Amino acid sequence: MLHKLQYISQGTTPDEHLKNIDAALNAGVKLVQLRLKNISDELYIDYASEAKISCDKYQALLIINDNAYVSKSSNADALHLGLDDMSVWEARKIIPNKLIGGTANTFEHIKQRCTEKVNYIGLGPYQFTSTKEKLSPILGIEGYHNIILEMKKENLTIPIYAIGGIELKDIEAIINTGVYGIAVSGLITHSDNKEKLIKELNNILYHA
Repeated sequence: MLHKLQYISQGTTPDEHLKNIDAALNAGVKLVQLRLKNISDELYIDYASEAKISCDKYQALLIINDNAYVSKSSNADALHLGLDDMSVWEARKIIPNKLIGGTANTFEHIKQRCTEKVNYIGLGPYQFTSTKEKLSPILGIEGYHNIILEMKKENLTIPIYAIGGIELKDIEAIINTGVYGIAVSGLITHSDNKEKLIKELNNILYHA
C-alpha cells in the first residue's frame, strides 16, 4: 500500500536534493521521489544510491524520476515516467518487478495510463508551480472533481496523486474530490517546521 504523502525532491544542486530528502525523511516522510534533471546516468545512479540508503534507514520507499536504468542500478523501489519519457512497456522490460507511476493531465491520459497498467498516477498540475518547466493546463479543484467522476463512471480505481503547487490550505478540498494522495515539493522543502507540517498533512490525508 503506497503512502498517501509523496515528497518530490528539489534543490539547486544534486547534493541539495539529497539534503532536502534527508530532512523530509527525518520529519516523517515515507515516500520520496528523486527528481534530478540534466545529469549523466552515472551521476544520477550515484545520487540515487545515496538516496536509497537514506530511504532504507527510515523504512521509506524511493521513486526515481524518468530513468529506468537508474531505478534498476540503484535498486530503487519505483520509477515515475512523464508523458514524454520512455514508454511504460519499455520500462517494464528493464524493471519487471518494480512499481511504475505515470504523469497525467487529462482523463484521456488516465485511460492511457490504466491501459499501460501503471501502479499509480500523478495528476496535475493543481495550480501554477515554479518547480516544473513546460507546465500543462492547470486543473484546480473542479478539474480533479470532473476527472475522478469520469473514472468512477468507467470503474477505474488506480491511486491518483494530486500534484503541482499544492499548499496546506488546499489539501482537504483536494482529498475530498476523491484523489488517493498528494505529491508535494516546495511545501515540505521550504517549511520551517517539517515535522509539524508532515503530521498535519498525514492527519488530513488519512482522516479527511
